[in-house]
Formats: sequence, C-alpha cells, structure tokens
Amino acid sequence: MNDIGINAENFNPKIYYSLKRKSDGTYKPDYHCHDFISMIYVLSGGCAYNISNVRYPVRKGDMIICNPGVYHCKIIDPGEEILEMHIGLGNINVDGLPPNHLIEASCTPVFSLTEYEQEILKCSSSIFFEQENNRPGSVLMLKIHVMELIVLFLKATRTDAGPAEASSVMFESSDKASIVSTLISYINENYMRQLSLDSISKSIYLSPAYVSKVFKEETGESPINYLIKVRLSKARELLLGGRMSIKAAAKTVGYDDAYHFSKLFKKYYSMPPSKLKK
Repeated sequence: MNDIGINAENFNPKIYYSLKRKSDGTYKPDYHCHDFISMIYVLSGGCAYNISNVRYPVRKGDMIICNPGVYHCKIIDPGEEILEMHIGLGNINVDGLPPNHLIEASCTPVFSLTEYEQEILKCSSSIFFEQENNRPGSVLMLKIHVMELIVLFLKATRTDAGPAEASSVMFESSDKASIVSTLISYINENYMRQLSLDSISKSIYLSPAYVSKVFKEETGESPINYLIKVRLSKARELLLGGRMSIKAAAKTVGYDDAYHFSKLFKKYYSMPPSKLKK
C-alpha cells in the first residue's frame, strides 16, 4: 500500500546531516536556501521563520519543511530561545511531487504535528543517541530513525498521493559554522578516545571528505590536526604538573605509543616532553 506517497522497495533517502541547534536573541538572520530538503523540528522554545518572504511563528512540536531552492531564516527576538533538530535530505521519492520534495510548492511550510509529537520526540532522541555514542551500527541505526521520522511526517500530512533523483549538497556558511562547532565540541569531549577522521565524521553523519573540507575552510586546519593540538595541549598541562610520566600522559590523552607522542610533541612545541618535564 502506498497511501503516504512512498514506495517501500525504493525508499532509500540520503542523509546529508543531522544536527541539534540551539539559538537565542544573539542569532543573526541568514536568509539562504539549499539544493536539498531541509527538515527542521522544534524541540523546545519558539521564534519566527522567514520562508519565501512570509513570516511564520513556530513553537515546540512544529515541523518546518523547506524544499530545494526555498529561502528561509530564523527571526529571534530578544529573550526568545529555540532548540531545533536540523536534517538535510536527498534522494526522496514521493508520489505526485517533483524530485527531492516533501511538500507541494503551494503548501504552507510549517506543520503542527501534535498527533505524532511523542513519537517524533522519541525518534529525535534516538537520532541524537546514535550520534553521541557512535557504537557499531550507529550509522545504520541513525538512518533508520531518520527514515522513521520521514514516514511520521508523511503519515501526518498525506492521505493519498513519481520517480526522483538525488541532488548534490552545498551548505551555506551558517550551516558550515554549526557543523564545525559541533565537531569541535565532539573532539574536545572525546580527544582521549581512539578517534579517526572516519569516526569523527560518523559522529555527525557526514562523509570524511566533506568534514575535512568544511573544517579546513572554517578553521584553516584539518580535524586531525585540531585533534593533535588538543591532545598535546592537554598533555602539556599534565606534564607541567610534574606528577605524571611521559608514557602515562601520552596514554591519558589518547596515545598508546609514547614514542609517537614524543615525536609529535617535539614537532609542535620545538622541545621533547622530557625537557618540559625537567
């Protein structure tokens, strides 16, 4: 049965990103569009959205859908605060709609999904859980939960209803800054673990090549170089304390090989860790 407009056999959306974003009155409006679907769910708080030059108030429980090419931005007044989940989607096939569209062009882009609020919140929590824990199978589980979210939206907004193709992805500067900020927080909180570009990228459901590109554009360095810098800075603090051996300090910040750690330390600080310790 195809009562919500999708074919189960061909339902294989591409997920470009999934982010949790908190904004307040300091947010500067950035009127932009994407060449993919932007799905935004309000987890708490509220503000207004300018979508195609029409102002829409949004609040907890609202879903905002922006098809490719639809310009939008938040408008947050002083004292307002909003927490949202942002998901970028491609390769969507919905009966009766153009490629990579979730709603008709004439349809209002803001939906109150109170009937499915608890299910959507549970789905959102599962998405963030998989991102934050990055366990074996997390990438697949995250995709499953995003697919569930799409189905819930279509169940809430369609009764009956096509082929499609995937679009390329191109983020605006505000999206890139948010992605990099999320990655920096992840690295700062997990630098002592066995991180790689692949595992860092999976934490935010983006490809390693794109993460490397965006991170360098925004910071001037690669994610791995930033990781090394954080680790060495933490190790330096430990060694200056004078109570930890070089091997122990290296292991504490994520390096099992003390020799490799010493080489990196010397390259970064122009002195071996043994000299700093003395």
